[in-house]
Amino acid sequence: MDQLWAPWRLAYVAAAKVPAEADACFICAGLAQQDDRKNLIALRGTKSVVLLNRFPYNNGHLLIAPKAHKARLQELDSDEILEIQQTISRLIGILDKTMRPEGYNIGLNLGRVAGAGLPGHVHWHLVPRWHGDTNFMPVLADVRVIAQSLDAFFDLLTQALKDA
Repeated sequence: MDQLWAPWRLAYVAAAKVPAEADACFICAGLAQQDDRKNLIALRGTKSVVLLNRFPYNNGHLLIAPKAHKARLQELDSDEILEIQQTISRLIGILDKTMRPEGYNIGLNLGRVAGAGLPGHVHWHLVPRWHGDTNFMPVLADVRVIAQSLDAFFDLLTQALKDA
């Protein structure tokens, strides 16, 4: 029998669920600290921030959010919306060069019932996709296979952002 090793997933599997409190925002907590690697912050813009998804759906899964803690699209001003959309476009160009995906899923979940794991801080998901990147593992074993560690992807992405 083959073995799959994904030791970085243990923190997610073993962690107790954090109560949904208004101040329990990992985006804001990360922004308040200076250790961007620890908080998986790949880019701090003027009005937006880019983070690696700690529990990705696929290799290269990013989160793009306003720096300000806002829950609804209507709360964003035009400068925030513009910078977020320009950042998503920039990241697609960088991921095209560094990872060569064949497509992307880009979207946001508004509200817990829509799937938002962090309903208090609006954020977009940018998920690179490749033909055949899904297999039987999620269906049969409720397991996703991610081909690259978060540390390796962080290094790749932050270097590509510096070089761009």
